[in-house]
Amino acid sequence: MNFRKLLPLLLLFTCSFYAQDNIKDKKEQVKAMKVAFLTTELNLSPQEAEKFWPLYNAYDDKQFEIRHEKMRTLKWRMNGDALNKISEKEAIILLNQMEAADEELFLLRKKFTKSIRTILPAVKILKLKKSEDDFYRKLLQQYGDRGRRK
Repeated sequence: MNFRKLLPLLLLFTCSFYAQDNIKDKKEQVKAMKVAFLTTELNLSPQEAEKFWPLYNAYDDKQFEIRHEKMRTLKWRMNGDALNKISEKEAIILLNQMEAADEELFLLRKKFTKSIRTILPAVKILKLKKSEDDFYRKLLQQYGDRGRRK
């Protein structure tokens, strides 16, 4: 194969590899910020932290998987003009899939809450929910502020 034909493929591969690494880096940065934020807000004892973080990380990873793998596929089918061209039968199927993903998220949260009740007092579990909401609100605000500065 001629080098001139190979160069664009090589550049495309390099750019996509860099973009994936960049996304992974951003995800890890956000995760680290979230851990620091929750640690500060919850004021976990060393014993609580030792038991809490493995459960929370597993829960958070599964939640991310559901939101970004299942919901992303569903939302992709609703983008642009696709929604205007969808049949009623397809819309019902899509709606059922969305409800199933929402139900899966609900059951995951319920199972997680039940599992940490043996580790944390109810007050800290409530603080966890509030702290998660506060963290995401601040994160969205931070990204919104960046967009306005550009």
